[in-house]
Amino acid sequence: MELKKNDVFTVRIEDISEDGAGIGKTDGYTWFIKDTVIGDLVEAGVMKMKKTYGFARLIQVKEPSPSRTEPRCPVARSCGGCQLQAMKYEEQLRFKERKIYNNLRRIGGLTRLVLPGEKRSDGADIDCCYGSGSGDGCEEQKHIKDQACASNERFLEMEPIIGMENPWRYRNKAQFPFGKDKNGRIIFGFYAGRTHAIIENEDCLLGVEENKEILNLIRDYMEEFHIAPYDEQSHTGLVRHALIRKGFRTGELMVCLVINGKKLPHGDALVERMKRVTGMTSISYNINMEKTNVILGQEVVNLCGPGYITDYIGDVKYQISPQSFYQVNPVQTEKLYKTALEYAGLTGEETVWDLYCGIGTISLFLAQKAKKVYGVEIVPAAIADARQNAEINGIENVEFFVGKAEEVLPEQYHKNQVYADVIVVDPPRKGCDTVCLDTIVEMAPKKVVYVSCDSATLARDVKYLGERGYEVSRVRGVDQFGGGVHVETVALLVKKR
Repeated sequence: MELKKNDVFTVRIEDISEDGAGIGKTDGYTWFIKDTVIGDLVEAGVMKMKKTYGFARLIQVKEPSPSRTEPRCPVARSCGGCQLQAMKYEEQLRFKERKIYNNLRRIGGLTRLVLPGEKRSDGADIDCCYGSGSGDGCEEQKHIKDQACASNERFLEMEPIIGMENPWRYRNKAQFPFGKDKNGRIIFGFYAGRTHAIIENEDCLLGVEENKEILNLIRDYMEEFHIAPYDEQSHTGLVRHALIRKGFRTGELMVCLVINGKKLPHGDALVERMKRVTGMTSISYNINMEKTNVILGQEVVNLCGPGYITDYIGDVKYQISPQSFYQVNPVQTEKLYKTALEYAGLTGEETVWDLYCGIGTISLFLAQKAKKVYGVEIVPAAIADARQNAEINGIENVEFFVGKAEEVLPEQYHKNQVYADVIVVDPPRKGCDTVCLDTIVEMAPKKVVYVSCDSATLARDVKYLGERGYEVSRVRGVDQFGGGVHVETVALLVKKR
């Protein structure tokens, strides 16, 4: 049957893509449909068609999958921030585990990798594949197992993903854009996917409960003093975003308004209102007068408090400013860092390099077990925070450098003969620079612990290092983003003998 734009059709969802869209087929033609779950029978409307695949919108679920659950958030579909909220949490974990597996095997070349629980000494059949992106996953996996058993070759079993005890209210940070609705009323919420249209949301269920009270106080202040929200089209209006952070262990709260101006009118009135909120510790505004999608500008003006909040990961205390990078899920971050520390296997005699160290979160964790830790980060403010964090924890066996990892590491290695027993990398989504990877290979540490927020670029870098003498010996996912498609991964690479 020939289909065209706006036509309606029925399809069974058989798979799920890496960005969380359901995948179904009609007469061999592939459809990507958001907000669907494997096993759903859905009615969908054609949006866009390519030669071999197309995109459709969900109209209704005719037969729900056993894996489907009712989204708790009333704007889950329109907001788009929680791509997997219609999927039961256990199924979300399986999807994320599968995502890591697929990327490492197909991009990273780890053809002997098997999923948790699929290790069989006798090469017997394994459980059916899930979300593999291809129809021959099970046969392919069985072939790998048969080959490994026949040749007596070792295969690598992924360790089970570390899930969340409660995948709600876990975010310690949120950035809310302000704008107006069609009636001129001030609203706040989140941008709909791939747009700058604000979906009004007064209480995101991933954020802390205090967000709602704080945002309404800001709106009341704006209405009383006739302060307009920012308008992107005309580059007018003052209030662009509200940045809110909370220390989960300390209970401390931070509010930073991002403004399109150099002064915040009646800032004292805002401060008085904010101080009513239990835990309010720091109130400031950030100046961003550029025509840009970047949320924060360079200058922060402090209105009340020390200009930062504090929080703990494990026994390490961290000082967090409005511009600091700090993991948004502190409960799972502790599990992530403990996994990285376990993989590093430190005895107290090692020299460790922590690349892309941010405010020193992993560096200070590692320093508790290492002889010496060197941290590298390109953002000067982050290094200032890292040094301060080392000082407030009384940790003296760390040293931090400002600069690109791909520049600092070669310089310290070649000019100052600084070596490494273990190198830990936690790069941005784009992964490691090849110059950085080449220097790692040249320094020849016994271990490389790779912490990744994108298993595709992890897989690319694993392959690069694998071709230069390193092999993956352990790998594990850690879910920090319940309801979303992203997942953290920790991999241990060891130098081949």
